[in-house]
Amino acid sequence: MSILMNKDTRILVQGITGREGRFHTQRMLEYGAQVVAGVTPGKGGQWVFERIPVFDTVRDAVRATGAEVSVIFVPARFAADAILEAADGGVRLVVAITEGIPVQDMMRAVTYLDSKGVQLVGPNCPGVLVPGQTKAGIIPGNITMPGPVGVVSRSGTLTYEVMYAMKNKGIGVSTTVGIGGDPVHGLGFIEVLKMFEEDPDTRAVVLIGEIGGTEEQQAAEFIAKHMSKPVVGYIAGRTAPPGKRMGHAGAIVEGGEGTAEEKIRALEAAGVQVARHPEEIADIMAALL
Repeated sequence: MSILMNKDTRILVQGITGREGRFHTQRMLEYGAQVVAGVTPGKGGQWVFERIPVFDTVRDAVRATGAEVSVIFVPARFAADAILEAADGGVRLVVAITEGIPVQDMMRAVTYLDSKGVQLVGPNCPGVLVPGQTKAGIIPGNITMPGPVGVVSRSGTLTYEVMYAMKNKGIGVSTTVGIGGDPVHGLGFIEVLKMFEEDPDTRAVVLIGEIGGTEEQQAAEFIAKHMSKPVVGYIAGRTAPPGKRMGHAGAIVEGGEGTAEEKIRALEAAGVQVARHPEEIADIMAALL
């Protein structure tokens, strides 16, 4: 099994006729994803790769193709509206790859999707990958293989590094979820951890966090109370100076809160083995499985 998606999940791409949308749609198709539609306002009736119909609206695309997941490659100034349209259009899951969406726009979008019961991954994230089955987003499929480890991460590039290191040790992944590093986003660590705990084919979990905020501390509380499966963690930003944003908009330490040390202590207190560097996760996981 997997979480969020599987090989039969029907996907549409908002912004499919743009450079990024077209490029990554092709990669998704090559991996085996069931991309059945694209949406670009004003370009309805066109075709991409001579096999994917383009619609003017998400609602039209869903009605015509039965798409249930939308992947968003829309420029930041239009992306929040695209997320709202996806929720109104009838999909159950929105994967927002776009970075740089204003915080106020995302606050409005997250609140609305919650009211509609639509799940959101992102924004500013690499998306979702189910190795050997499908992907929605930009995670390279060749750096991992199917297996029993669930991965949830705030960092895209560290996710790739960890999955590749595990692959080199013969350790595969059930599902990877890049939740993104923006301060306002959709699914968080706790929601994804709960899904992995309930997934019978996930035997262990990797959690990759970073400085800023308190999500990792909250995840630690959840792990201590509700997780029966082993969790291996890594926190990026041990040497980051206070008050300086490092990479993601949410990766900033203010007033001593959100430091790597604070997060590591919380995770270790919950029984999580925390790696000193990303590659060490593979070594720890190999000993656990």
